Amino acid sequence: MTHVARFALALLLLVACAPAWGQKFGYIDTEYIMSKMPEYAQAQVELAKLTDTWQKEIEAQKKDLDKLYRTYQAEEVVLTEDMKKKRQDEILKKEQEVKAYETKQFGYEGQLFKKRVELNKPAQDKIFDAVEKVVKARKLDFMFDRNGDLTMLYANPTHDYTEFVMEALGLGSPTRNQPGPKGPVKTVKPPKTPAASADPAFESDSGTPDPAIPAKTQSGRASKANAGGKP
Repeated sequence: MTHVARFALALLLLVACAPAWGQKFGYIDTEYIMSKMPEYAQAQVELAKLTDTWQKEIEAQKKDLDKLYRTYQAEEVVLTEDMKKKRQDEILKKEQEVKAYETKQFGYEGQLFKKRVELNKPAQDKIFDAVEKVVKARKLDFMFDRNGDLTMLYANPTHDYTEFVMEALGLGSPTRNQPGPKGPVKTVKPPKTPAASADPAFESDSGTPDPAIPAKTQSGRASKANAGGKP
């Protein structure tokens, strides 16, 4: 490809992508949201029960198969060729039945897969409805799932709308995405100072000096003392 052709291709891509620059988008974590939904938790309980039941059935069938094989080994020396062939066919048929049942229950698009889709659908439908509300309320053009097929190498938390979707589902706090309100400022009042004693000669236990006596009062006392000292 020539330099001119490369430049033309780059210019075409820029023109094609230009309208998307002004569009708003966001992403959510569906796995996290579903983990908080009661419907999803109940679905997992039911799936676990079904898985345990089917697993026990398969184990029982494998025990029957193992019993047939051990019996054949123990009696092989006394069996005729026709009887051996019959026993071998029985064992092979049983093996095929066990594998077929295991594939039916746990294979690709088997019963477990179909049941998981069925039980998870109510929770997924609720998430879809909540996403639609958030997209309309926030005027978004795109909403991605970070757990989907799209690989997100980096995601700016500013575009994370997971909590908004949880609020729409009734699973989040309306104030979680907003700055917390400031509470009242608490102040500590200083302790009250005990009132000074009326007796100027009183000395407090705390060692705090007595209030200063006004100069006028002191001069008056001195005058009276001098007057009392004259003959």
